[in-house]
This record gives sequence, C-alpha cells and structure tokens, in this order.
Amino acid sequence: MNHDLRDPDPEFLAFWREYHICTLATQRPDGSPHLVPVGVTYDPEAGVARVITSKNTRKVANILAADADADADADGGRRGARVAVCQVVKGRWSTLEGRARVRTEPEAVADAVSRYAERYGRTPSPNPDRVVIEIALDRAMGRG
Repeated sequence: MNHDLRDPDPEFLAFWREYHICTLATQRPDGSPHLVPVGVTYDPEAGVARVITSKNTRKVANILAADADADADADGGRRGARVAVCQVVKGRWSTLEGRARVRTEPEAVADAVSRYAERYGRTPSPNPDRVVIEIALDRAMGRG
C-alpha cells in the first residue's frame, strides 16, 4: 500500500514515531546491496527522513560514491544516492525511499540529533565525526 509522504494517515505517522530499529539500504560501488540497522526519523512536513551516523561508515561512503558518480542536475547540484529505509514489527512494515545526501553542517547535525532523541528517548553521546544522512523522500509503502 502506498502512502502520501506529505500527508500520512495517523496510523502510518504513529508507526514512524514509535521506537523501532530500522534498516538502511545503500548500494556499494560494485553494485551489491549494503543493509545496516539504524535509527531513522521521519519529517512529513519536509518530506525527509534522517539518519545520524559517523562520517567514516560504509553507508556514508556508499552515498558519497554514488553522488560523485551521478550526473549533476540542472542547477549543477547532485541528485543524491538512491536509498531506502525500512522498519518491520510482526505484520506491520513500512519502507521510505528517496535520494540521500550527507550533511555535515552543525545546525543540520544538531537538528537530526534532537529528532533522534525525541523518537528514541535518549540523546546519543557526543561524536565529533557525526554527520546526517538526509533522504529527500519520493515513495512510501507499508502495511499495518
């Protein structure tokens, strides 16, 4: 079942606000999938999902490599790497898809950490290498 990313129904939105470990799927430079557990926050007003992580992770390297290989868009910017985040609990599941970029600006990182703390009920310990994987969403699917 597809969902409206900008105007999700209450059950879909509640599911993305509950405490669930998610997965992030990226593509390695050799084309093989890379799937890892992550915490994800979903911002329907902005149409964005966010993942906080360290800058030296394989997921970040995959996104940066895909973005470097992508053609520039009309205004010279990069389109971002195609990724998906998913969460599953018994028969309930949801996948959000879109284009990911790595953000390093302190205000973007602080905002993502705050959103993570709200969803997961704890503030992660300080990490000077922290970055944000920001996913501009274009598809949402799920059941339950």
